[in-house]
Amino acid sequence: MSTAHVRQPRKRPHKRDYGVDCRLLMVAGVALLIGVCSTGAAVLLVNLIRLFTNLFFFGTLSLADRSPAQHTLGAWVVLVPALGGLIVGLMARYGSERIRGHGIPEAMEAILFGRSAMSPKVAVLKPLSSGVVIGSGGPFGAEGPIIMTGGSVGSLIAQYLHLTAAERKTLLVAGACAGMTAIFGTPVAAVLLAVELLLFELRPRSLLPVALACAVAGFLRPWVFGAGPLFPLQTPVPGTMALGSCVLAGLLCGVLASVLTLALYRIEDGFSKLPLHWMWWPALGGLVVGVGGWLQPRALGVGYDVIGDLLNHRLVLEAALALLAVKAVIWLVALGSGTSGGVLAPVLMLGAGLGLVVAPWLPGGSPSLWALVCMAGVLASLLGAPLTAIVFALGLTHDTAALLPLLLTVTVAYGFTTLVLRRSIMTEKIARRGLHVWREYGVDPLERQHVDELMSTQLVTLGADVPVREAWASHFGQGQRHRAYPVVREGRLLGMLDRGDFEGVSLDGQCCADLLPPLEPGLVLLPSETARSAAGRLSSLNVSRLPVVTDTESMRLVGLLALPDLIAPAGRAWQEEAHRERLRGSRGPRGGV
Repeated sequence: MSTAHVRQPRKRPHKRDYGVDCRLLMVAGVALLIGVCSTGAAVLLVNLIRLFTNLFFFGTLSLADRSPAQHTLGAWVVLVPALGGLIVGLMARYGSERIRGHGIPEAMEAILFGRSAMSPKVAVLKPLSSGVVIGSGGPFGAEGPIIMTGGSVGSLIAQYLHLTAAERKTLLVAGACAGMTAIFGTPVAAVLLAVELLLFELRPRSLLPVALACAVAGFLRPWVFGAGPLFPLQTPVPGTMALGSCVLAGLLCGVLASVLTLALYRIEDGFSKLPLHWMWWPALGGLVVGVGGWLQPRALGVGYDVIGDLLNHRLVLEAALALLAVKAVIWLVALGSGTSGGVLAPVLMLGAGLGLVVAPWLPGGSPSLWALVCMAGVLASLLGAPLTAIVFALGLTHDTAALLPLLLTVTVAYGFTTLVLRRSIMTEKIARRGLHVWREYGVDPLERQHVDELMSTQLVTLGADVPVREAWASHFGQGQRHRAYPVVREGRLLGMLDRGDFEGVSLDGQCCADLLPPLEPGLVLLPSETARSAAGRLSSLNVSRLPVVTDTESMRLVGLLALPDLIAPAGRAWQEEAHRERLRGSRGPRGGV
C-alpha cells in the first residue's frame, strides 16, 4: 500500500487537432456512392413532379416540363390541388406520417432525436407524395422533399452497412445535401446548409464526406439538368449609398420573415382545432390553393420562372404584388395543413418580391440587386442560416458583384430575427413536439482539455501482494475515501479493486491480485484522450473514476481521472462567459457576474 506522486513521462505523445481515424476513408467512399444515388433521387423527384403536373392539369402521361399556369381547366382548377391534398393525406394516414411537412425539420428531428435512422417507407413515399402535391399545383419547391429523400437514402445505406449512429448521421446529411445540390446546382451552399442546420458539429469526420457527396452531385448535375446557374444575373457594382439601403433592406427582410413564421404556426394551430382527422387537412388546404391558383395561375407549382422574372425586373409592380400576396397565402395555408412540400422556392419568391417592392426607395443599387439581397435576407431569417443564404444566392445567380450587399443585408436580417423570434420556422415544429434544438455551436469545454491535464497524480494504490484482510481494513473500512483503488505490481496496473469485489470472498489466505478480473484495454484511459471521450467512457461503464496508463502495452499507471475532475473545464467556461473583468491596471472595483 502506498500513497505516491506519480511523475509524468517526459515525452508526451503528440495530440491531434482533429479526432479522425481510418474509418473516415470508408465513410468518405460510401459518401461518393450516396452522391450518385441522391442525384438519381433528384431526377426521379423532378420527373414525378412533371408527370403529375401533366396528368392533373393536362390529362396526359408525359414528362414534359410544363407550368400549371398554362392549364385550360377554368374554374375546375380549384379542385385539382384539393384532390392532390386528399391523396397525400391518405398516403400519410395509411403509409407513414413522416412524409408530412417540408422536410428539413423532419431531417433535424431524425438526426437529433432519432439516431439518424429513417425507414424505407419514407424513402419511397416522400418523393411520391411531394410529386403529387407539387404536381397538383402545390406552391412548393422540390428542395425540402429531396432533402428528406436524399437523407433517407443515406440513412438506409448506413443501416445496411451496420455503421454507428454518428456515421449514419454523416451519411444522412450527405444524401440530403447532395440532393439539394442536384436540384439547385449550389454545392458549397449545400455544405454550409449541412453545417448550419443538419450536422450540429464542424468536424472532418462529417464535413469531408458531406462535401464529397455534394461535389459528386455537382459534377453530375449538368448531365441531368443542364449547366449554368438557375437564375443567371449580373448587377452593377453598388455605390456607397448602398450601405444604408442594405441595413434597411435587412430590417425589412427580418420583419417579413418574422411575420411569415408567426402566421404559419397560427394557421397550423387553426387546423389543429378543426373537428376533423389530420388526414383531411391537406385536402382543405388544397381548396385554398385551388382558389388562389384560379385567381393567380402563376402562383401554382414551384414558380422558378416567377423568381427569374422578379430578379430580372420583368414584372409590373401591381401584378407582382397581387401574385405575391396570393402566393404567400396559399403557401402558408398549404404548409400549415401538414401536406408535403418545401419552403425554399416560395421563400425565394417572396423575398425577391419584397426587393422589387422596396427598390424605388433604396438608393445605391439596381432593382435586381435589391431583389437578390432581399431574397437572401428573408431566406437567412427563416432558416436561421446566414452563411447558407449568402452563398446560396451567389450560387443561384453567379452575381459576384452582389457579395458585399448580400453580406450586410443577410447579417442585419439574421440579427433581427434572432433577437425577435425564440425559434425559426425550422425548429418551431420540433419544439411543438416537446423537443428543444439548441442552434449555437461552440467547442465543447471537454474537447479543449485532455486526460493528462485533468487527472490526479496523487495516487493511493494497493500492492498486488497485499493481503485482502489488510487491504479491507486500511482502505475499505469506515474511513474509506474512494469506492475503488488501483492495484499495481512494480508500477504496472493490474486492475481496480472495488468494494463490491469483497462480497462473498474470504478475507484470509488471499492477496489483492487474486480478486481482480482480467483487465481489458477499455477499462483504462490514455493521457492523450480528450476529456469528452473520458466522460463518455465513465458514463458507459457506470463508474466514477478510471486509471490512466502510459499505453496499453506497458500499463504503467500515471494517474486517475474521476468525475469531479471533469467539472473543472465546464467551470472555467462558465467563468469566461459570466465574469466581467476590469481593465488591466485599473484600480477601480472588480467586475462581477
